[in-house]
Amino acid sequence: MTPRRLESVTTVPRSLAETWDFFSRPENLEKLTPPEVKFEIVSPVAGREMYEGMIVQYRVTPFPGFTADWVTEITHIRHHEHFIDDQRVGPFALWHHQHHFRAVTAGETEMRDILHYQAPLRFLGTIADKLFVHRQVKKIFSEREKAIRQLFPA
Repeated sequence: MTPRRLESVTTVPRSLAETWDFFSRPENLEKLTPPEVKFEIVSPVAGREMYEGMIVQYRVTPFPGFTADWVTEITHIRHHEHFIDDQRVGPFALWHHQHHFRAVTAGETEMRDILHYQAPLRFLGTIADKLFVHRQVKKIFSEREKAIRQLFPA
């Protein structure tokens, strides 16, 4: 299977500094993930800004009836511009997630996510991706955008 690419752009009605401060703290990911995913951070990251090499452990239920341990590493950071997380252990054969930030105005930030992922299990993963994985990943991004609008009202 060729890796899939998803791109999402969200405008956050906050300054670049405030937006970066929120998204650069792994514990805030819980606030952006739909409740049915049962996202739980296992590693002690509360109150800590991410850094290159940071390992974050989660437990997730990406699909009903399937719970997985997930480990990501923050591999690249350019302060107030972007950070990248890569899956080290987890439910995907590949997960490479880029988060880009750009000030639009003094009080508005564009956040662009670029995700490359690949379902596991080769041929079976290709079928699963077509049947439900791709749709579920897109739904998680869509739900995250709704959560951002609730957390950061205009």
